[in-house]
Amino acid sequence: MSRLRILAEHAPDQPLLDTREHALIAERLGEIGVRFERWQANAELPEGASQEQTLAAYREDIDRLMREGGYRSVDVVSLHPQHPDREALRRKFLDEHTHNEDEVRFFVAGSGLFTLHIDDRVFEVLCERGDLIAVPDGTRHWFDMGPEPFFIAIRIFGNPDGWVARFTGEPIAERFSRFDAVAGTVAA
Repeated sequence: MSRLRILAEHAPDQPLLDTREHALIAERLGEIGVRFERWQANAELPEGASQEQTLAAYREDIDRLMREGGYRSVDVVSLHPQHPDREALRRKFLDEHTHNEDEVRFFVAGSGLFTLHIDDRVFEVLCERGDLIAVPDGTRHWFDMGPEPFFIAIRIFGNPDGWVARFTGEPIAERFSRFDAVAGTVAA
């Protein structure tokens, strides 16, 4: 189940809000310009479905979103606990960074933790199957998929080159919870 925790930047262990209520999550994120929607992730896909099969299953929603946001490219990222590069990929996203474009993700399966740093607040957003999140360009954030990642996400870009990050060099992400703790599993 999706989850939002809002924390003060200086108090990472004292949530100001902790909710799993989707409407409240969408409302609070909307207040900071983050789009959070529930899509139907019920397309039957075979195990190991190709990028083309995954995109075809959600084509109508993808096309609508691309028209609305003026996005220009789309792909699918799929990670599983046995992925040989899972540790390197996890480290790549764990440091605070920004993008020159919106970061749009729809979780077809599995889950991941987006953590947004806005002013003096930190918003931990646990995204699960059926969640669409669109983080506005320039928003400081990081992403954690856990030590044993499992997710399939459709990524939508305005930049045809795909994911391009600008790292802030700030160590703030080290002070906040990782995927395991927020998702409710035992922390590694």
